[in-house]
Amino acid sequence: MRNGQAVRPEPGARVRVRVPASTANLGPGFDALGMALNLYAYVELTAVSGESVVRLHGDNLDGVPTDKSNLVYEIAQRVFRRAGIECPELAINIASDIPLTRGLGSSASAIVGALVAANALIGSPLSDDELFQMATAEEGHPDNVGAALFGGIVAAFWDGERAEYVKIPADPRLQALVAIPRFQLSTEKARHALPKQVPMRDAVFNVGHSSLLVAAFCQGRLDLIGKAMKDALHQPYRAALIPGMERVLAEAADHGAVGVALSGAGPTLLVLVERDSPRKEELESFLIDTLRREGVEADTMWLSPEADGAVVLSGETADASRPFEELVTRRSKGGVRA
Repeated sequence: MRNGQAVRPEPGARVRVRVPASTANLGPGFDALGMALNLYAYVELTAVSGESVVRLHGDNLDGVPTDKSNLVYEIAQRVFRRAGIECPELAINIASDIPLTRGLGSSASAIVGALVAANALIGSPLSDDELFQMATAEEGHPDNVGAALFGGIVAAFWDGERAEYVKIPADPRLQALVAIPRFQLSTEKARHALPKQVPMRDAVFNVGHSSLLVAAFCQGRLDLIGKAMKDALHQPYRAALIPGMERVLAEAADHGAVGVALSGAGPTLLVLVERDSPRKEELESFLIDTLRREGVEADTMWLSPEADGAVVLSGETADASRPFEELVTRRSKGGVRA
């Protein structure tokens, strides 16, 4: 929502934002479906009178620039310019539990965190729609950024000029198990594995399955999700990049999964399961053992769909004033523990 004219922040003005992780595609919804997950990144911007500085917190940000080439700094300055504000220097703090280049929306969280924080720092002159358009243009597709910005499940498209979306509440009965291989897979490499053209039958296959999947989410038809999450456009071509993936996709349902997919461009594998399922331990063991047989070590986490997107943390919020070192949780097998 617009709050009026942009205001140049005084030195010392500070904003802290929490952004959820996201999983994209959900199988057939290539570049069109995303779901927010309760794993978080934090971005804090403080206006300063001296030189800008970028501080990183946690062990998930190795290799991230700490100068003005940092993505958060660059995106923040674009917000200021768009709002017609003289670009202030910034002290930037970033913390994240979202692993880099693993298919869980690390770049989307940085983009959205920077957009929302910078907009809030100058009085929120840009609307949510403007932020969504900027995020989509930067990311190149709307699925991850839509989920990170709005939360829940997002169905969206981008025609190269404008993005549109609809938010679908995630079914509270669903839980997500992710298996995160201990190797990075860049989105660029994963996209290079895709063909430039696909058979008409595969395109029709995905139109039908993604349509059914959206309808199943809307009506709470958990019995249809597994059938609808099948894909013919990207997962078959990326399977060679992730040993063990084909077996996981083919057999996870036999071990209690509601549905299974490659998370974004990978290499993380996403399994949806009913929260009260008695087979969760069996399912987790199946994922770990299947990948290990192929020589792939992976970390697993039990996550939940996140209803909220990016949130500006107010003084009443516990995470608003905690030191950044305390915002990073200890990721471990079996869940996320603070």
